Amino acid sequence: MAARAKVVITDYVWESLDVENKTLGALAELVALKTTKPEEFLSQARDCDALLNTYAGPITADVMAQMPKCKIIARYGIGVDTIDLDAATRAGIIVTNNPTYCIEEVAEQTMALILSSARKIPFYDRMVRAGRWEVPPGKPIYRLVGRTLGLVGFGNIARQVAVRAAAFGLNVLYSDPFVKEGQFEVPGKAVDLDTLLRESDFVSLHPPLTPQTRKMIGEDAFGKMKRTAVLINCARGPIVDTDALVRALDAKRIAGADPHALRGRDNVIINPHVAWYSEQAMAGLQAGAPGEVRRVLSGEWPVNVVNRAVKAKNRAGL
Repeated sequence: MAARAKVVITDYVWESLDVENKTLGALAELVALKTTKPEEFLSQARDCDALLNTYAGPITADVMAQMPKCKIIARYGIGVDTIDLDAATRAGIIVTNNPTYCIEEVAEQTMALILSSARKIPFYDRMVRAGRWEVPPGKPIYRLVGRTLGLVGFGNIARQVAVRAAAFGLNVLYSDPFVKEGQFEVPGKAVDLDTLLRESDFVSLHPPLTPQTRKMIGEDAFGKMKRTAVLINCARGPIVDTDALVRALDAKRIAGADPHALRGRDNVIINPHVAWYSEQAMAGLQAGAPGEVRRVLSGEWPVNVVNRAVKAKNRAGL
């Protein structure tokens, strides 16, 4: 009888592994860890057939070289910026992610931040808690109808934001080199990034974090934005050059920012990494990656492969 596969879970943020055991228990031995760095999980992962990964990393070429049997690295979430995709492809390791589990949640969070900043809800909340019950300190406030939302990136989440924003009467612009005008039946006009920055009252960021998008919103971008504009980032923090953001806020070159900025500012709303979360999203998050590992261990090609070029020489022989 063939030996059972070995699947290592580098880290996880839920209370139970019932989903993983139900999905993979008949096919593999599961080794569940709670680590943050490769040196903490490699002792168990050196002979693994698959790696389930949440945040632990970075998973570099050197790390992969120490897992010669690993066929798949399955990310529980969407972003894969902690995994060297080129190295994985060269090594024949399939990398998957889970791109749909929190689309609605992040779109809702984006709209919540637009509404909170437009109506200055956090500012007034802090003021009332401090014993002040007044309108003037928050002036001016403008209605949303007729104002412009610019979406940088027009993927699954941004398109859901566009639908919600249009319902509030916002004009929607988007800039995405991979999306053509009219490609999707959702509100939005395609423009170049410079036009979007100049014309938008709210600039909402939705691209993946790549070498090309890291710090893409920096000194030059802030110089093009309206002084009354609000920046919203429900994507990865490093897409924004934080030092440049601070300078723009100090110089009043933009009106505000949400989130990933600095504490102690009335024109900044900060949340933890929570935009993805709902009970439904948590269930989708936990189920996605184990399902991809099950497919590979069963001899099937997984659904959400990030490094598609790996198909020509993947270790699983699929």
